[in-house]
Amino acid sequence: MALEAIQTVTQAETKAKADREAAAAQAKQKLADAQREAKQTVEQARQQAREEARRMMAEAESKAAQLTQEELARAAKDCETLKQNARGRLEKAAQLIVGRVVER
Repeated sequence: MALEAIQTVTQAETKAKADREAAAAQAKQKLADAQREAKQTVEQARQQAREEARRMMAEAESKAAQLTQEELARAAKDCETLKQNARGRLEKAAQLIVGRVVER
């Protein structure tokens, strides 16, 4: 009877040791899986951030180009107005110059 009890205890200890080792291996595998998933999640977040930054830069560049074109058009219009005003005064300036030259 004592021998059977010793064998039962030995078997229980062996099974407990195997169960602990299996649990440790399973925990190690779960940890590795969780770390891999976390790395994937971080990489996906980084990729999304890069894509969002690219999209925002493209929008900013597009808006800047549009504003530049609008400002260039406004400047061209202002230049044309100044030219028209100058042409309108050109005849008067020429007459003034001729008048001063003739007076001398």
